[in-house]
Amino acid sequence: MSPSSAVVCVDVGSTFTKAALVDETGALLATASYRTTLDSDVLDGVDACRASLTQAFPEAAHAEVLACSSAGGGLRIAVVGNEELVTAEAGRRVALSSGGKVVAVLAGGLDASRLDELRSARPDVLLLVGGTDGGNSVGLVADAYVLSRAPWTGPVVVAGDVEAQGQVSVLLGDSTPHVLADNVVPRIGVLAADSARRAIREMFLEHVIGGKGLSSRADFTAMVRGATPDLVLTGVEVLAAESGSDVVVIDIGGATTDVHSVVRLDPEDAGLSREVVATTPVTRTVEGDLGMRWSALTTWDAGELPEDLRPAAVRRSEDPSLLPATDAERHEDELIAAAAATLAVRRHAGRSRVVVGPDGRVVERSGKDLREVALLVGSGGVLRHADAEATRRILAGVTGVSPEGWQLPERPRVVVDRDYVLAAVGLLSESRPRAAAALARSLSTCEETHVI
Repeated sequence: MSPSSAVVCVDVGSTFTKAALVDETGALLATASYRTTLDSDVLDGVDACRASLTQAFPEAAHAEVLACSSAGGGLRIAVVGNEELVTAEAGRRVALSSGGKVVAVLAGGLDASRLDELRSARPDVLLLVGGTDGGNSVGLVADAYVLSRAPWTGPVVVAGDVEAQGQVSVLLGDSTPHVLADNVVPRIGVLAADSARRAIREMFLEHVIGGKGLSSRADFTAMVRGATPDLVLTGVEVLAAESGSDVVVIDIGGATTDVHSVVRLDPEDAGLSREVVATTPVTRTVEGDLGMRWSALTTWDAGELPEDLRPAAVRRSEDPSLLPATDAERHEDELIAAAAATLAVRRHAGRSRVVVGPDGRVVERSGKDLREVALLVGSGGVLRHADAEATRRILAGVTGVSPEGWQLPERPRVVVDRDYVLAAVGLLSESRPRAAAALARSLSTCEETHVI
């Protein structure tokens, strides 16, 4: 194999930097990990991973590096929209699908108070939305005017009424870096995320990643392709295409539990949901109160876990670097992980309930219907280090027929992304789509499959 045929795919995480060496066929040759070196330069950790890979495969020393990053707080996005239940909610969903942590959602018009709230949230990117195409764009233009007078100097993605975007662009001018994207709500009942998602990634690469001070070396910004959650969701899309089935991925992290899904929508079900903003096939939700370390205490509270587990949750929230060293500590981790996974998937999936209305008894659905999902992928350190039985216990609450009406996957195959390949699939998808597809297939057909 020539040096140019291998690629090092790196995820610079908030705690650990993970690397995978993948050849031109999509075969996973080796993996490595090292603590994320925020105290010096994040490329120190990347270099350590590359050195580890090079010990087994010398060609890794000269291979191209493709990276994604959630270090330094990841990508922080604020959303400003007209109506809380329509454009602002649509913007929030688009921001999540773009790999961002949504730090503020403001609706109803910017004023001095809301502008202070926006500044306090410290977003990396502001997503400005409002109005359907050709509809009421007064709010969108007014918000742009307030930003121009502030002045707002952070990057802005404008994804509102396309007929008003020229006026918005003039208002923002040269002092506010901005890019125009397609309207996220071109008409009522439609959510169009792709253009805004690409624009947010563009802003992340051009204005955000270099400004976080993660590295003094220019090659870091050159190798980064996007925010980690954004690339992981791209990897999930490739996985769904290659497996030919609907897919759900549960990523149980230290601070958040993320759920990614790609589910083909049934047109006949469209009228059953009373949600104002349309559901999309590709969805990501982030639960900031559910996690293994920083959010362990709020997980204990939200999950209504036993009182005697509270001290364990407190220890983990106070010492996020804690690693379980005993069977008792591993059992505590399992209980916290199970609560985080169950609650996160329920919030993502929503419920199906029979309600009585003017037309009699009807089925009302909210959220994303996951019942027919065929493949469930578990990710996160607690699952990557769990054996088959521990995996079964942690994920037991996220599958099966729910008496309470939760739209959970009923009979999925369950695999664990032990080598953390989904980020690599996302990184490879644009420049090496065949390798990305092959790597995704290796996960979907993984022999280590546990049916719960």
